[in-house]
Amino acid sequence: MQNRTVVTEFLLLGLSSDPNLQILLFLVFLFIYLMTLTGNALIVLIIKVDPQLHSSMYFFLGHLAFADICCSTVIVPKMLKNFLEKKKNISLNGRIAQIFFFLSACAEVFMLSAMAYDRYIAVCKPLHYARLMSKQLRIQLVAGAWVVGFLYALINAIPLLSLSFCERNIVTHFSCELPLLLVLCCTKTFINKMVLQITVLISGLSSFFLTLIPYIHIISIILRVHSKEARQKTFSTCSSHLIVVGIFYVTAFSQYLRPTPDVLGAFDKLVSIQYSILTPMLNFLIYTMKNKSVKESLVKNTKKL
Repeated sequence: MQNRTVVTEFLLLGLSSDPNLQILLFLVFLFIYLMTLTGNALIVLIIKVDPQLHSSMYFFLGHLAFADICCSTVIVPKMLKNFLEKKKNISLNGRIAQIFFFLSACAEVFMLSAMAYDRYIAVCKPLHYARLMSKQLRIQLVAGAWVVGFLYALINAIPLLSLSFCERNIVTHFSCELPLLLVLCCTKTFINKMVLQITVLISGLSSFFLTLIPYIHIISIILRVHSKEARQKTFSTCSSHLIVVGIFYVTAFSQYLRPTPDVLGAFDKLVSIQYSILTPMLNFLIYTMKNKSVKESLVKNTKKL
């Protein structure tokens, strides 16, 4: 029987081995992280304190902002630490924990579906909005999103505990992503890969269609509105959400629904940066720039401080 070295920690190669470039990257990603934390925390805070933002739409937006904080915090602090250290390692248990919390934070895909349903009720059935989108229902939708995200993470993370890792411990990436971890495993991972693909397809496609179908109805309503001004106003309330949905699904699906190479190229890393680091910041920027009520509330409450 061949002796194999059991791997208990992994070496993250990150984005660059150039010390000077690493300092620059540290500053860039520190700025992005601070923007993400500050911006999304502000959204959560103003929605909490401003009575004018106590509607269902902003209730969902507040939880989306919190999910963005979680996603970013799982990845970026370790990444920043590695930029400043010579030994860029992470333990196996640390990797599994990082994967678990990142996947559970991705409950935001179902948060986006809940927001799409909310917009559908507001645009297509405005007279029945208060009855159909009750406080109890919106709490159930958000709780359901977090539960599904947690179960998705649990289903994919628990089987990792039974896998063995030996000899190969170099990760050509800045973070711990499940497909990369499976590539490094020295035991059979067919079941793990199948579980990952099936759960991604089920959760991804179900949330995608739960988001798409309401917007098909919304667009059909918008096209039937005769007033150009009313049409633009209706579309502007949905456009920011459509942009966020498009960015998230395109980048996340392209990363998880294709074979994972042993060595990630520059494009793969850019895609990963986009959906795991930039998207949480972009969500804040898109919603504040496109939403008049959020902008006015930010200005008003900032002046009070």
